Amino acid sequence: VIPDKANKTLTIWDTGIGMTKADLVNNLGTIARSGTKAFMEAIESGGDMSMIGQFGVGFYSAYLVADRVVVASKHNDDEAHVWESSAGGTFTVAPLDDAEFPRGTRMILHLKEDQLEYLEERRVKDLIKKHSEFIGYDIELMIEKTTEKEVTDDDEEETKEGEEPKVEEVKEGEEKKTKKVKEVTKEFEVQNKNKPLWTRDPKDVTKEEYAAFYKAISNDWEDHLAVKHFSVEGQLEFRSVLYAPKRAPFDQFEPTKKRNNIKLYVRRVFIMDNCEDLCPDWLSFLKGVVDSEDLPLNISRENLQQNKILKVIKKNIVKKALDMFEEIAENKEDYEKFYEQFGKNLKLGIHEDSANRKKLCELLRYHSTKATEEPTALKDYVTRMGENQKSIYYITGDSKKKLENSPFLEEAKRRDVEVLFMVDPIDEYVMQQVKDFEDFKFVCLTKEGVKFDESEEEKKQREEDKAAYDKLCKQMKEILTEKVEKVVLTERLSTSPCILITSEFGWSAHMEQIMRNQALRDSSMSSYMVSKKTMEINPHHPIVKELRKRVDADQSDKTVKDLVYLLFDTALLTSGFNLEDPTTYAERIHRMIKLGLELGAEDDAESEPVPVAAAPATGTSSMEMVD
Repeated sequence: VIPDKANKTLTIWDTGIGMTKADLVNNLGTIARSGTKAFMEAIESGGDMSMIGQFGVGFYSAYLVADRVVVASKHNDDEAHVWESSAGGTFTVAPLDDAEFPRGTRMILHLKEDQLEYLEERRVKDLIKKHSEFIGYDIELMIEKTTEKEVTDDDEEETKEGEEPKVEEVKEGEEKKTKKVKEVTKEFEVQNKNKPLWTRDPKDVTKEEYAAFYKAISNDWEDHLAVKHFSVEGQLEFRSVLYAPKRAPFDQFEPTKKRNNIKLYVRRVFIMDNCEDLCPDWLSFLKGVVDSEDLPLNISRENLQQNKILKVIKKNIVKKALDMFEEIAENKEDYEKFYEQFGKNLKLGIHEDSANRKKLCELLRYHSTKATEEPTALKDYVTRMGENQKSIYYITGDSKKKLENSPFLEEAKRRDVEVLFMVDPIDEYVMQQVKDFEDFKFVCLTKEGVKFDESEEEKKQREEDKAAYDKLCKQMKEILTEKVEKVVLTERLSTSPCILITSEFGWSAHMEQIMRNQALRDSSMSSYMVSKKTMEINPHHPIVKELRKRVDADQSDKTVKDLVYLLFDTALLTSGFNLEDPTTYAERIHRMIKLGLELGAEDDAESEPVPVAAAPATGTSSMEMVD
C-alpha cells in the first residue's frame, strides 16, 4: 500500500497471478458483470469461498473515495494492460508501455479532494489493523521515516556546473564544522504482525502469547483473568478465543455502552466488532475473537441477524463461557475477584437465560448466618442442611450488618437453621426466576409461608396459644384497619414482640424500597404489586402478654390503641418498610419518654413558650412580670 500525498493517489499493489485483458474487461467492466455477482453465484453453487482471486468483490466501493481509478495488471499468459475509468459508465483498456512491469496487479486511486484523509499514514494503518490484522499474508505500507544525520559543511557544498572546484588548505588541528540535517527515507513496513493465535493448537500457545494477544484486541493495560481457547467442528466450523478480564468496565450497565466485545471474523477477515447476536447481554464483559468458516464474507447486518449459524455460535459461546467460569471457581482467590467484579452479570444471566439457569445457580455465592467471613455456594449450603430441613432459607436487605441483627432470623437462629443473606438489589429479581435448587424450595423469611419442623408438643402449644390470643388478634386488626390484612401468631420470632411480613408472591419490603427509588418508576404498577402486610405477634413476649390481659379486661382501653399503633410503627422500621407518618410516630415516642421520666401535664405547660409581655410599668422589671 503506497500513499502519495504529492499526486493525491493511493496505490494498492500485489504480486499475485494478475489479469489478462479479457479478465480486466469481464471483472471490472460493469457492475452487473462485477466479481461480486459471480462470487455470490459461485457460493450458491458450492464453489470456493476463498477471498483471494475474487478481485471484483466490492471493487466499485473504490469510487466512494476516488474520482478516477487506474488498474494495471500483468498475467503470465498476456502482456501488461491498463484499465481506467472515472465511473461515468465508460472505461478504457490499453496495453502498458512498461516492459519491466512485474506479474500482479496495481490499483491506483486518484482520491477526491474531501477524501485525502486516506493518504494519512495513521488512517491507513488503522484501517489495515481493523480489517486485515490477521490476514495470512503480509500487508506492507510505504511509510516515511525522518532521521537526523550529521554532515560537514564540505558535504553540503556542491560544486556548481562550469566552475572549477576550489582547493583549500586545511591546517593541522583545525576541525571541520558539522551540522545536523533531517533526512527523509521511504520504506515498507509490515502492518499485520499479529498472527491469528486462534488458528493454532491451544497446547502450543504460551501464557505470554495469550496475554499479548489479549492486550492487542482489548487495549487493556492489565493481564486477563482467564482464557478459553476452543474450536467447534461438525455441521458448523468455527474457532474462538474468549477472555475474562480482571475488572469490570466502569460503564458496564450503561444503556449506551457497546453491548459486545467479541470481534467476528470470517476466514480471518474482520467483519464487525458490535454484532449483538453473537453474545447475550449478561456476557457483554467477555472479550475475544470468533472466526467462522461458514459465514459468507459479504454478510450484511440484516442477514447476520437472520443467520442460523450465528445462533449456534452464540449457544456455543455461552456454553464455553460457563465452562471457563467453572474453571475459575476451582481457584478460590481468583473466583473471589471474578465474582466481586462480575457477580451482577451472572445474576442478570439467571434472570434472562432460562436454559442455563441451573448452571448459573451453581456459580452464585452468598454470605449466610454460618458463612460470615467467606461467601458460600448453594451446593455447600445444601450439604450443611439439617435432616428435616426441606427448604433453603434466605433474607433480602440493604447490608449484611443490618440483616445479621434482623428479627426475622430469631427463630431460625434458635433452631440452628442457616439463612442466606442477599444484599444485592438484583437478588430480588433472581429469586423471582429461581424457585428451587436441587429440589429444595427457596423460602424468604420476610414473606408468608415460613414453617419450621415442629414437634407434637410444639404443635399442641401453638393451637392453645392461637385460641388464647384470638381476641387480641381481632382487636389489633380492628385498630389498624386497612394498614394490615390480618394479625396472626408468629412462627419466626423468639425475642421480638411483633413483625410485618408480605404475601409469598408479592414484593418484599426490600423490593418495595428498590421500586420506590426508581427514577422513572410507574406508580400505577406499584399500586397492585405492593403486597398487603400481615402482622405477626409473638405470644411469648411480655408486651404481647400484657396487651392480651388488658384487652381481655377492657376492650375499649385507650392505652391499648396507642400501644398497638406504636408496635405497628416499630415493626414497620424493623421489617424494612418506610414510616407513613414519622411525625405522629415521634409524638408517641415523646409521650413514652415522658411517662418513663414520670413527667405530668403540668410539665408540658412549663415547656410551652412564654408569650412576650407588653412593655412593663415604670419601676417593675420584666423578670418580676414573668414571676
